[in-house]
Amino acid sequence: MRSVRGRGRRRVLTATGLAAALALTATACNSGDDKASGSSASSSQNGDDKIRIPDAVKSKLEEHGIDVDQWKNGAWKNWDKDKWLSEAKDFVNPVIAGLWKPERMKSAKDPDKTISAKDAAADQGVSDPDPAPVGATAEKTPYHDHAAPVGKVFFDSPQGSMVCSGTVVKDVNHPGRSNLVWTAGHCVHAGGKGGWYRNIAFVPAYNDQGRSGSELRNASAAQIAPYGEWWADWASISNEWIAGGDETGGAGAPYDYALLHVKPAQGSKSLEETVGNALDVDFSAPSAGDVGTMGAWGYPAAPPYNGLKMFKCVDRPGRLSLSPSLPTMYRIGCTMTGGSSGGGWFRVVGGKTELVSNTSIGPADSTWLAGPQLGKGAQALYENMSKRYGGR
Repeated sequence: MRSVRGRGRRRVLTATGLAAALALTATACNSGDDKASGSSASSSQNGDDKIRIPDAVKSKLEEHGIDVDQWKNGAWKNWDKDKWLSEAKDFVNPVIAGLWKPERMKSAKDPDKTISAKDAAADQGVSDPDPAPVGATAEKTPYHDHAAPVGKVFFDSPQGSMVCSGTVVKDVNHPGRSNLVWTAGHCVHAGGKGGWYRNIAFVPAYNDQGRSGSELRNASAAQIAPYGEWWADWASISNEWIAGGDETGGAGAPYDYALLHVKPAQGSKSLEETVGNALDVDFSAPSAGDVGTMGAWGYPAAPPYNGLKMFKCVDRPGRLSLSPSLPTMYRIGCTMTGGSSGGGWFRVVGGKTELVSNTSIGPADSTWLAGPQLGKGAQALYENMSKRYGGR
């Protein structure tokens, strides 16, 4: 990516100030089931504790000529254009039991197509100078005690198994029992030239103790995913991302956000109850100058990081405009790389921590990150998800 360096140097803030104020810690603790046995989030449990794919999911696959058993036995790896479902109404994500084993999670790659912007200096009349890089700092362990709503989003793409970051957010219509996860649109859908990714699952507090790769060589499911795997049974993204998103963000970048509805493989407790916390989402889309300090959290996976540990950056946001016809994005200095995509950006409003954006794009040299402003479109997406799927 071509990037014009700004002449001014922004004052770099330390991460400690906002981190101390962010109420990301858990208020309750309940470990998820260690087993990898999966279920579609809309699955129903029967008396023998086996999870069955619901008829609605089977029917949706069959509508597109896909046999459920064949899908679970490997047909999901077929990325032919006529099998790659792309329309918003076509999302389907039947669980494949045991697919996301600890080693497969560890080997998932960052979606590197999203860590460069095609022309980040397209509209310098609106964009602020490039921010000074802010070095990412490691989150304290255990992550559940310091950043309970943060986790990793796993999915399969034509390029293989991939990973992003995500945040548990509150469900306005189901207080205290949210099953909603905020992430980036490009972590669930390929944009204008592709369709929905597959086998999408959220793992809160991934590698909670921040163990190294060698320490995780023979890791158990409990060490990797102490609060369980949460498969998405529905996903909502913006029409703008479906139409205009591409390998470098494209015209869909300012709309690069997504909301997942998830459920556990077993049990009836909600995601919010399980991890002990969820964050409100701020849809007021304040201008960068009015926001103050922001913090971005995630699991960077591209070098020099390896995706095993949680990091954060804190800075004062500036403006990034990719085109006069597109909404302005937030931009902060940050050295996190791909894999942190989809991770939440938080700020403190009236003493309360709120999600205000998510990581979308950044330059090839990993000196800054940009995220969308969440306005009326994002709010409508959220409210529709809450009303239609929140109670499931």
